[in-house]
Amino acid sequence: MDQIRLGAAALTRVVEWQVDDLPKAVFPHTPADAWSKHADEFSPTYWAESGWRIALQIWVIEVDGLTVLVDTGAGNDKSRPRMAVLSGLQTEFLASFRAAGFDPAEVDVVVNTHLHFDHVGWNTLCLNDSWVPTFPNARYLVPEADYRHFGPDGPAQSSTPRTEDEESVQRHVRTVFDDSVSPVEPQIELWSGDHQLSQSLWLRPAAGHTPGSSVVWLDAGKPAVFGLY
Repeated sequence: MDQIRLGAAALTRVVEWQVDDLPKAVFPHTPADAWSKHADEFSPTYWAESGWRIALQIWVIEVDGLTVLVDTGAGNDKSRPRMAVLSGLQTEFLASFRAAGFDPAEVDVVVNTHLHFDHVGWNTLCLNDSWVPTFPNARYLVPEADYRHFGPDGPAQSSTPRTEDEESVQRHVRTVFDDSVSPVEPQIELWSGDHQLSQSLWLRPAAGHTPGSSVVWLDAGKPAVFGLY
């Protein structure tokens, strides 16, 4: 957990998962020396003695009387066969979140900058064999373009797959939507264009990574941008 202040805003980083390992778990077809020969450029932030250094982390922004989460990581108990290293995780994220002084019931806003699985996982948790909102009183802000693309009627789910790999991707998209997006449907607010969340916070499009990829723009005296990848 790291805490910093930017002007009138308090920012807390809560780490969900971190590993120092070779990147083959995430990029299995990339030769190891493609990474190691650039180790000097990555070190020390992104490279350790054992290999690639990577973390899944959730940012909590406290500003303008709001508690805002930016993306929600991979989540626990989620089946992700296409990314085995993050499938069925059992992390202490919620305990760390509470230890940082936060109550899931008191979160005002959850921002999903896009709808890839590693940005929506803690939208929900498994309770009595059902997926329920982790943050029951929050508004979940979702880019409309991503919702339309990845949703049940969007091309990511409804198009006819041409290969086994495309069929696998489609199953993955459907699973992610079913366990991490649909259960928070009553709390979702779709947005597009520039969207002002408060005096100091804006959501802005940054399409490319996905159709609706976006960033959170904070300016409470000192600017910062959050989101993507």
